[in-house]
Amino acid sequence: MASKFYEIDRRMEVLRERFSQHEELMPQFVERLDFSWIYHDNALEGVVLSYHELKAAIDKNIISDVTLIPAYLDIANHKAGIDFVRETAGRRRSTLGLEYLKKVYQILCTDESTPRNGKAKAQGQYRKDNPLHRLYFHEISPPEKISYRVRKLVEWLNSEEARKIHPIKRAAKAHFRLISIYPWPRHSGKVARLLMNTILLREGYVPAIIHAIERQRYYEVLRAPHSGLTSLITESIEGTVEAAERFLEEVLDNDGSVRAAS
Repeated sequence: MASKFYEIDRRMEVLRERFSQHEELMPQFVERLDFSWIYHDNALEGVVLSYHELKAAIDKNIISDVTLIPAYLDIANHKAGIDFVRETAGRRRSTLGLEYLKKVYQILCTDESTPRNGKAKAQGQYRKDNPLHRLYFHEISPPEKISYRVRKLVEWLNSEEARKIHPIKRAAKAHFRLISIYPWPRHSGKVARLLMNTILLREGYVPAIIHAIERQRYYEVLRAPHSGLTSLITESIEGTVEAAERFLEEVLDNDGSVRAAS
């Protein structure tokens, strides 16, 4: 695994250098990336979105009232969560605390009765029971242990022990621990993956987007020690790196200049 990390670090260094030379291309790549991110993340939850639904919900050039269609609202909230993670990733010295996790959850839960700039209706209350029907089949914390285990996770996230772990492995472990707790009846999986990508983005990596075709494997590794999840996340980062490399090949000429639009 160490050799995999080394290779990703090498490719990330090249990517950062190439994008630094063409910063104007970053918004275009991020837009493509976010479409993929939202599509695949929802597919992991069993929700298959169409391009039209994604476009209508998050494209600012399309005038649509997302409150009229619940699916659109969920997509818009997910995009807002990704934007929040990306925005806060630059604040490496800020603490990944309980309030941060609850804020991510609240963004995902924003509904039509809650202005996006107002106070979220959901205050991050933990689940009170063990859901009989859920997408994930791994063991989860009993309700009475949730608060304690979340506090211990937050303590670990900000500990010297965690900082000494390679960022990819740290992101995988944080994801594994949070989804094993499963604090909320909805969106616990999304919050766990956003936490994972917060750690990766803070350390200068691209996000790990777990593709829909890996859905069954993803569920299975959540029932085992987190080393299996580390491998899946590592491969997912490689996939995002490859997507970035393909994007640059599409838009840049051989001499490194931006290709003229045809």
